[in-house]
Amino acid sequence: MYFTQIKETCLYIKDLERAKSFYHGKLELPIIAYVPDKLIFFRSGTSVLLCFNPEYSKEQEVPPPHFALGKQHIAFEVKAEEYESAKKELYEKGIMITYEHQWPTGKRSAYFEDPEGHVLEIVPSGLWDE
Repeated sequence: MYFTQIKETCLYIKDLERAKSFYHGKLELPIIAYVPDKLIFFRSGTSVLLCFNPEYSKEQEVPPPHFALGKQHIAFEVKAEEYESAKKELYEKGIMITYEHQWPTGKRSAYFEDPEGHVLEIVPSGLWDE
């Protein structure tokens, strides 16, 4: 079996209005679906970011119930040559970078948080290719 990519990533967020303001308003991800108090889905390149209210998704019957608690993590990829400008854009939108890591390859990635406290990251393309 060969998987071509991870198509969906899921975060569990109680305040979906704040998620909408952050992911759509600040990070400019297009909204695919929105059901207040239940879920909001965003497009990110060829992937989809699913945000569920955990109180809803742990009780739903279809698809199977799922939820998580605590700080979750996802990374957004940017073109390597746009990494520095992406960091600058986060700063200009009032999003503070909490940590920047230098990997053994010399490439760097930047961490920041969403309003729910989830740990997000921007990584330059090619980070995992070496």
